[in-house]
Amino acid sequence: MPPSLPPAIATRASDPAAVERLVADGVPPLLARIYAARGVTSTRLLASGFEHLAAPGTMLNLQAMARQLADAIAARRKLLIVADYDADGATACAVGVRALRAFGADVEYLVPNRFEYGYGLSPEIVRLAHDRFRPDILITVDNGIASFEGVAEANRLGMTVLITDHHLPADRLPDAACIINPNQPGCGFPSKSLAGVGVMFYLTLALRAELRSRGAFGPREKDSSSLIPHPSSLKSDEPGLADLLPLVALGTVADVVPLDQNNRILVQQGLARIRAARAQPGIMALFQVARRDPRRATARDLGFALGPRLNAAGRLTDMTLGIECLVTDDAGRARTIAAELDRLNRERRSIESGMKEEAVAAVEARDYGESFTLSLFDPAWHQGVIGILAGRIKDRFHRPAIAFAPGGGGEIRGSGRSIPALHLRDALDRVAVLHPGLILRFGGHAAAAGLALREGDFERF
Repeated sequence: MPPSLPPAIATRASDPAAVERLVADGVPPLLARIYAARGVTSTRLLASGFEHLAAPGTMLNLQAMARQLADAIAARRKLLIVADYDADGATACAVGVRALRAFGADVEYLVPNRFEYGYGLSPEIVRLAHDRFRPDILITVDNGIASFEGVAEANRLGMTVLITDHHLPADRLPDAACIINPNQPGCGFPSKSLAGVGVMFYLTLALRAELRSRGAFGPREKDSSSLIPHPSSLKSDEPGLADLLPLVALGTVADVVPLDQNNRILVQQGLARIRAARAQPGIMALFQVARRDPRRATARDLGFALGPRLNAAGRLTDMTLGIECLVTDDAGRARTIAAELDRLNRERRSIESGMKEEAVAAVEARDYGESFTLSLFDPAWHQGVIGILAGRIKDRFHRPAIAFAPGGGGEIRGSGRSIPALHLRDALDRVAVLHPGLILRFGGHAAAAGLALREGDFERF
């Protein structure tokens, strides 16, 4: 029986030279040691002003995609955002919908139901998009970088595909019209930890700049070189994109991406607006049902109160509910949806508790020796909760864990979480190379990944 690990306090090492520099710059010694242990080696990295954000021009293809969208808006082409069904995908979709509509675009959104279509821009979801919306352009948010078949199907049906994503790419890229992803080859954007919502936010900045250069908003009241200008420097009809930062903060924290300097700025600026009651009605409603005070909002509130409630829609039903909560400007409707999300989250907790008990009992019933990973499958498990379950098992036994649930059509779908010693996506890639055909689909990051297998191949996997 593998031992479960008790909570442990890890001592972080700090560079004495970095501590000394921080203290010399006026940081109290204790705080200097904490900062240095977390990789903050100079006070410059503590700056939270917009002028310290990474420049949009460093993101490969960002300007090209902005031009394509500006052309599409001018030509009144129909746009459709295809979102992922987690909090990052929902917030990225809300940022895209709100900004594009403010720019005058004809845009709708579609999010795959995980139980019917699975993850990403699949051929099935492309055909659904074509039949239901007849769009000219598909824009993926928080997905698409691994959607080879889906992009091919969209091309066959005459739809242009623009991919915005942050997941790690494979050795080749889909045949999309344009791709922005800080992790794609050749991209010099310095923040490789940008979440999907952050990628979409940068696209809106670039698109506004492109539209401004075409005279879409008229001359500015004041000249400004700031990445996110002060409202006083904007023409009255020029959208203020800083209003979207509460959504960016929520998606960034909920996706558990590393808070490097760029992400810290985005989160801090978003939290400042939430505390000032300048967030979207849906975010304020989520604070209300979670019984948290938005005037004292912290990243913990976003990660442990709002994020789980938003994710509950995608886990148990359909993330369309969560996205609608974030895009509506009707405070009453937002409160109604937030209450339903709160109910779904309570149901999710109950399901998760039972699955965790079963999983722990299964692991503790066997002796795995010293070196092992964990792959668990139960036909009764809920597909929407396996990611949380994998995280709980990983934390308890300090081993990479993948939990599987039935996916329909003879497939099982897995969600994995890993420890720092194992890059999970690279490990799955290695399995796929050594055992062709075993893994039907996979994608993800170092710490988290998803995949699909045939049910009969579970033991082999």
